[in-house]
Amino acid sequence: MSAGEERLSDTPEVKEPKLLDRARARMRARHLSLRTERAYLGWMRQYILFHGRRHPAEMGEVEINSFVTHLAVEKRVSASTQTQALCALLYLYREILGKQVGELEGLIRAKRRRRLPVVLTREEVRRALGELRGTERLFLDLLYGTGMRLMEGLRLRVKDIDFSQAQVTVREGKGGKDRMTMLPAAIRGDLERHLAQVKLLHQQDLAEGFGRVQLPAALARKYRSAPMEWGWQYVFPAPGRSRDPRTGEWGRHHLYERTVQRAFRDAVRRAGLTKPATCHTLRHSFATHLLMSGYDIRTVQELLGHRSVKTTMIYTHVLNRGGFGVQSPLDQL
Repeated sequence: MSAGEERLSDTPEVKEPKLLDRARARMRARHLSLRTERAYLGWMRQYILFHGRRHPAEMGEVEINSFVTHLAVEKRVSASTQTQALCALLYLYREILGKQVGELEGLIRAKRRRRLPVVLTREEVRRALGELRGTERLFLDLLYGTGMRLMEGLRLRVKDIDFSQAQVTVREGKGGKDRMTMLPAAIRGDLERHLAQVKLLHQQDLAEGFGRVQLPAALARKYRSAPMEWGWQYVFPAPGRSRDPRTGEWGRHHLYERTVQRAFRDAVRRAGLTKPATCHTLRHSFATHLLMSGYDIRTVQELLGHRSVKTTMIYTHVLNRGGFGVQSPLDQL
């Protein structure tokens, strides 16, 4: 054996990354959100375990059909959950394995039920928000006053609030779209005082060698100083620092969503409301109350960021009084 062959044999074998690691790397290269990444990886794991840890490359349409049908029939998941699982598996086959999936014949779909959204009256909103204090109160006031979704509010940056024009720019909303909404005058003073405190916190982080915030896509590489600039900081930062799961850097993320969800749930309970209200209920209430005030449905559509006015029209059904506004014959006796 020659010396060259000896050196070649001594070279350590480079192992190919595991399937889920490849999927994670591909999703990060495509700039999918961390929430989407975690959800897709979770469904991929469940799919593999469901089929006895078989490699997905050895499976295909039949196994996908079996798993997704199992979710609808046995697990009784919602239509949206089943669709998310199917999207994750299609992404795995098409983007990672490079394998086209044919027709999923015989797939049993979970029935998509048409339900009216839960909407609070103005008095119920006042009672629920009245049970809150501090940052949670300001944040939920902002959700109701702007119609933003929960994660849109949490990801709000300082630069996206325009006090002079009394407007808020919502970046990367559902469908990756930007939109404008109003800044409620009722919370302007509280929001300015809140941002003054947040700025002091940011300056303290910078002094201690931190102060970097996660930026969307590749902006951090393009603008090296941007992660430390004031305008890019979150309006509602977390009380403590944490490590970015993607970059490994320490910084201050936005307020944790469950913190806000728990605070509102407890406020609804203390207010004595019986409706199953969540943070998203404030968005439904925002739209309904605007329509009740006489605003055009197209205006409400733009403020909510709906792609189609048909989506916004569901709130017109909420406006109907009980029994479609028909007076009961019992009341006419």
